[in-house]
Amino acid sequence: MGVSARSMDGVYGRPAAGVPACLERISDDTWEPVARVETDVDGKITAWADWSFRPGAHRILFDSDRYFAGLGLAAAYPDIAVAFRIRDESDTCVIQVVLAPSSYAMHFETSG
Repeated sequence: MGVSARSMDGVYGRPAAGVPACLERISDDTWEPVARVETDVDGKITAWADWSFRPGAHRILFDSDRYFAGLGLAAAYPDIAVAFRIRDESDTCVIQVVLAPSSYAMHFETSG
């Protein structure tokens, strides 16, 4: 159960530390914030790994604008949204994103 995420900096080939991220869940066709964190020195978000999540649609918004502004770069994408569905409370979701100023890539896997 739970959600973990990791962000990597595609420009410098290292963990993207200090990326603001917001976990949201959909309710009545509106995204509602659940929690806000920053990635740690390893680019990871582990705060949600032990949480129990209700089934349904969720997303994580990574604030790439703020991250790249801190490096003196401009990002084409102000944020990167990774939407995913939790099918069962026993699901474990792992999300990885690679951030670059003009592109991004993501990987998602779930087990449960």
